[in-house]
Amino acid sequence: MSAPVSESSTAPLAILQQVFGYPAFRGAQEAIVEHVQSGGDALVLMPTGGGKSLCYQIPAIARHRGGCGVAIVVSPLIALMHDQVGALEEAGVHAAFLNSTLGFEAVQRIEREMMSGRLVLLYAAPERLTTPRMLAQLDSLSERGLLSLFAIDEAHCVSQWGHDFREDYLGLNVLHERYPAVPRIALTATADTHTRADIIERLALHDARLFISSFDRPNIRYRVVEKDEPRKQLLRFIGDEHEGEAGIVYCQTRKKVDETAAWLAEERITALPYHAGLDAGVRQQHQNRFLRDEAVVMVATIAFGMGIDKPDVRFVAHLDLPKNIEGYYQETGRAGRDGEPADAWMAYGLADVVNQRRMIDESPAGDEFKRLQRGKLDALLALAEAHDCRRVRLLGYFGEASGPCGNCDNCLTPPEVWDATDAARKLLSCIYRFAHASHGPRHFGAGHLIDVLRGKTTDKVAQYGHERLSTYGVGADLAEMQWRGVLRQLVALGQVVSEGEYNTLALTDSARAVLKGEVQMLLRVPSAAPKRGRVAKSASRAAKPASSAPADLDSAAQARYESLRAWRSEVAREHNLPSYIVFSNAALAEMARRAPGSLAELGEVSGVGEKKLEAYGQEILRVLQAG
Repeated sequence: MSAPVSESSTAPLAILQQVFGYPAFRGAQEAIVEHVQSGGDALVLMPTGGGKSLCYQIPAIARHRGGCGVAIVVSPLIALMHDQVGALEEAGVHAAFLNSTLGFEAVQRIEREMMSGRLVLLYAAPERLTTPRMLAQLDSLSERGLLSLFAIDEAHCVSQWGHDFREDYLGLNVLHERYPAVPRIALTATADTHTRADIIERLALHDARLFISSFDRPNIRYRVVEKDEPRKQLLRFIGDEHEGEAGIVYCQTRKKVDETAAWLAEERITALPYHAGLDAGVRQQHQNRFLRDEAVVMVATIAFGMGIDKPDVRFVAHLDLPKNIEGYYQETGRAGRDGEPADAWMAYGLADVVNQRRMIDESPAGDEFKRLQRGKLDALLALAEAHDCRRVRLLGYFGEASGPCGNCDNCLTPPEVWDATDAARKLLSCIYRFAHASHGPRHFGAGHLIDVLRGKTTDKVAQYGHERLSTYGVGADLAEMQWRGVLRQLVALGQVVSEGEYNTLALTDSARAVLKGEVQMLLRVPSAAPKRGRVAKSASRAAKPASSAPADLDSAAQARYESLRAWRSEVAREHNLPSYIVFSNAALAEMARRAPGSLAELGEVSGVGEKKLEAYGQEILRVLQAG
């Protein structure tokens, strides 16, 4: 068990400074901490990287020092439990987890620590928390006044309207029923109005105080590109902007994850696959490499990432369209947790729209659920098709007003737009004429539609006599990519639907207004595609350093910074922890910049708490002097 650290004080600010080494709270943290410490329930919406964990860790420490016993943290991921417990123990806070990685003797030892009241925080998955054995132990703790609080992390998992519904979370309403006097704090990075209401209802948080922080992540640059050989587009993005840096690439299917990871590895990028179809041991091995190494690209389904605490993820890329803005925001939020510049990059095309609409339509869910999911998808499509500030639209979805950010693709390079009203009418008219032709099939796909509009002579055009249609050749003035952009927008807006096994096209009722010219269609001019051809492999790609010193350090400070990073890597390996848990890059940079000459001066660096100062202070001073 770790040595106690200044256990006399229960003041939140004192704990923040002594244990975690931060000089002041950020945003709503202090109000949340004081509310929960005093026994109140809370629902906290705070963006990834905003410091959610401190909102329950500090009240847990304070209430433990006041004799209230152990805090129970509901966490959905084993990796997150390991990292959080490792970080707390490094800071001198006695914490533990109960999960499937532990043997029988380890479980018994931790349970004894919990039941004695010596443990400050215990992390457990929701399925373990609701077992008869665990509930009996919680009953005993409650009867003895040794149950200090419940923290429910990733609380959106409880909601059927959320993007990552987990049934195990539904049993957590038992906490309110059995332990009404124990304060509860539920936390998530994303929740729209429906999801918030569902969390409150399902967790019985009707009397909880709601804390909503700004959803803005100003260090993240949002970018959406039109799909045109998306693998090569991704490779150019990584090679040009994030060579040798950590990132996540999201794909919709397991097969695509495996293929994309293998292809990136062939292109000399350290890439690993992650999805539920892999062996559990392989998944754990890949996740550990991603967390502990500094230049791994994880290619994954959305099964990966929730609760991932790695601060130096420099980019998140989507090769497929997410289901909704909550999912997109949650996934992109895994980039740049350290506050340094990061990228959210997405490739988007017509097939993405068609596939997402089909998944909703073919879902066995009820009509109300489908209606809401269509609305969520429409909001995401509007974000993808936007030619104004993406951040304004993203924040507006969560009810937050803002002005143009100056740091998204549309702000940095405003797209050209063109009046596509006539083109849209021609396209819709052609689909209408397919459906009312005198013979042959009534519905056709995108390729044939565009061939007819452009007046191309193909076997299929001749077979069905479509060269005789009045719309044949009326769009010869537009390139194929322009027509695909018009069609994608019409599908995104719901005026055209793609049906059946062969993705044939049909009109909806809302197409009538466009056909009549009552709706103006202002569309983006398709961006010029980069020169095609094989992307050359770069021998320097793998050789580039995974991280370089911050640009604002002078040459001497940069040398100290690199020395500190090398020392930190050694300590992390010895303790079997990710490097960022020992000290963050920001803390190392501040040490290198200040070059403190005494323990007292080192203790003034943000992120250096009392336990870490005691454990590592002399070594850090030695490294700084040598560096």
